[in-house]
Amino acid sequence: MRSDDDFRAFVEAHRDALVRTAYLIMGDRGHAEDLVQSALEKTHRRWNRVGTMAAPVAYVRKTMVNTATSWRRRRRVPEVPLLASHAGQPVDPYGASDERHRVVAALRKLPPKMRAVLVLRYFEDLSEAETAEALGCSLGTVKSQSSRGLARLREQLTISAVAAPLTVSLPGRAS
Repeated sequence: MRSDDDFRAFVEAHRDALVRTAYLIMGDRGHAEDLVQSALEKTHRRWNRVGTMAAPVAYVRKTMVNTATSWRRRRRVPEVPLLASHAGQPVDPYGASDERHRVVAALRKLPPKMRAVLVLRYFEDLSEAETAEALGCSLGTVKSQSSRGLARLREQLTISAVAAPLTVSLPGRAS
């Protein structure tokens, strides 16, 4: 019974941070919550072993990345929103910030592994070695994926910053 209490305390302490990380990986609040739920379920099954680890949060992050990658491989048909109100950009649950939307949109265009490297390195502030360990890959892979991912993000953000003013129309004027 004590291990269930320990797990409950662990979830209460880390759930919000895990959901934020999952949101950056998945790009959708609902999918992020599903991902965290799934990762925590898998962790709970092994909690007697995981709870004694030096960094159980790292284990959950790695489980989240592996699960997200697995989901991406299995999903063949993209989801189609049923309501017109869901057709646009997802609503940012952490505040109305155009910049954040642009960054998340650019992140979503990256391959899952590259996205995971960037989220763990720069959002979770893990070192290159910690990121490599969390993803189960080499240090060189983390370095190259970080470099390529940042270059792609810069390119996407530059394109969206240049394109954004072109899509704005003033009231009462023809576009």
